[in-house]
Amino acid sequence: MSIYVDIRKKFSGFTLDVQLEAENEILGLLGASGCGKSMTLQCISGIEKPDSGVIIVNGRTFFDAEKKINLPIRQRNIGYSFQHFSLFPHMTVEGNLAFAAPEHTKEDRTRAVAEKAAIFGLTDYLTRYPGQLSGGQKQRVALARMLIRSPEILMLDEPFSALDTHVRLTLENELMQILGEFAHTALYVSHDMDEVYRICPQIAVLDDGKVVDQGKREHLLLEPKTLAVARMTGCKNISAARKTGEYRLFAKDWGIEIQSAKPVPDDLHYVGIRAHRIREVRSEEADGMPNIFPVQVEFESESRFETTVVCRLSGEGIPIRGQPEGIPTGARILWLYDKLYNRKTYPIGHAFLLHIPPESLHLICR
Repeated sequence: MSIYVDIRKKFSGFTLDVQLEAENEILGLLGASGCGKSMTLQCISGIEKPDSGVIIVNGRTFFDAEKKINLPIRQRNIGYSFQHFSLFPHMTVEGNLAFAAPEHTKEDRTRAVAEKAAIFGLTDYLTRYPGQLSGGQKQRVALARMLIRSPEILMLDEPFSALDTHVRLTLENELMQILGEFAHTALYVSHDMDEVYRICPQIAVLDDGKVVDQGKREHLLLEPKTLAVARMTGCKNISAARKTGEYRLFAKDWGIEIQSAKPVPDDLHYVGIRAHRIREVRSEEADGMPNIFPVQVEFESESRFETTVVCRLSGEGIPIRGQPEGIPTGARILWLYDKLYNRKTYPIGHAFLLHIPPESLHLICR
């Protein structure tokens, strides 16, 4: 493993207990604010000291509590890009870059600064101060400074959170090219699933200080194994559930029984369905089709390319077993559709039929 982390650190009201490992690859750390992503990076960098555990990078032990090893930050040779750039305001762009390479000779330092400035399009800005730069230019300086020391590991903490969408996407493309050429591990922190999915082939999901799942991005999206992963990967419809048959389950929050294309595990706790997997069907299509449920529109919300419809399950004609009280109050399902393929509008109170495809269910056991 190029990086191996198994650490614990206790704070007031929060405990970081993280185990993760990665090869020479880009690993995304995905999770909600306050889940421990940034703290994990700070422990790896040496800014924070864990209470116990081990951190090994490229065969070098950065930290080992039992062996009393705790390398200082300057000996860890990391490239760390902070969320808010952390540039020295009193130094020019050239000065900020040069500061990151203090061990170089003056000639080597000048050459390294010129090379990185050219790569990041900063050659014409070397004499400017951070206050004279745009957000995108500041981020380019931060990324160039991070790479100037030929680090053994790169760590990026929400590097694009302060940028607008257009600048962010442009820098993402540049960063992906740079990370693709980086020979070691890169850790990329974000709470944005789409951003992590675009950049990171491997993803570790953190929740309440722990890594709850780690694997290929496609695996985490298509087969979330935990409630935290389902939520973080954008599943909008989740209900507590119990098994009622080999291929059937009861969604408690929705008050409906659903057929699954996969065998339902005995220890099922939740069922999820992504909003864009649901579809409207006409009554003549519904005969013999599983998982057809009558709904009424509560409201709809439009974005540029998609519409989200909040649907209240009406209960009429829904087969329910083991739930005599019927549809729970507040039983709602979100349906998202692409406006390119569906130009209809759905006024409040409009009644229609929704189909939940059996093959698209997420069966979640923890």
